[in-house]
Amino acid sequence: MGNLDLYEKVKSVPETAKKRIEAGRTKGFTDINPMWRIKTLTEQFGPCGIGWYYKTTNKWIEDGGEVKSAFVDIELFICLDGIWSKPIAGTGGSAFVSKEKSGLYVSDECYKMATTDALSVACKQLGIGADVYFSKDVSKYDNKNIEQVQQEGNEQWLCDNCGKPFEPMDFKGKHYTSKMVYENAAQHNNGVALCRKCKEQEKQGAS
Repeated sequence: MGNLDLYEKVKSVPETAKKRIEAGRTKGFTDINPMWRIKTLTEQFGPCGIGWYYKTTNKWIEDGGEVKSAFVDIELFICLDGIWSKPIAGTGGSAFVSKEKSGLYVSDECYKMATTDALSVACKQLGIGADVYFSKDVSKYDNKNIEQVQQEGNEQWLCDNCGKPFEPMDFKGKHYTSKMVYENAAQHNNGVALCRKCKEQEKQGAS
């Protein structure tokens, strides 16, 4: 099997498995039905527990004051041509306690949703659903300038106030991408992602 054979098989997502997000801070993005990933894994490797499986390695809650977030680490394993893979890591998160207009909302499905998110992250590393995440991907069949497309694909997650990009960070032994830092900041501030400096200025202005 060639290096990109599996990637090419699983990168495309059918329209029936895609849903455009119409509201919130991710408005305009595309959500992928999680059962499509399960179906794709099963098509390529066999039933869960026989041709592929995952195990949860860690669960924890991050306390953000009034709001709290649940996180899950998993390891995905696949069997390809009779050989079991090394663990494919994925970290996912979901709101445990969120602040809404009516008050605080506690989710009793936060770990389940975080696990689904973690599995999607692991699947992404196999190329599953890649076209949704990397719509500017170039193959040998595309008549495009590769360098130009790579430049267009450089995505930054910016502070909603000053425009300064969020940077990746390590916290309590975990690595968080700039996207994860941005989403965490937005989740803890009613959907508005502020960098540390802007957040401090906001607190000073409110006092």
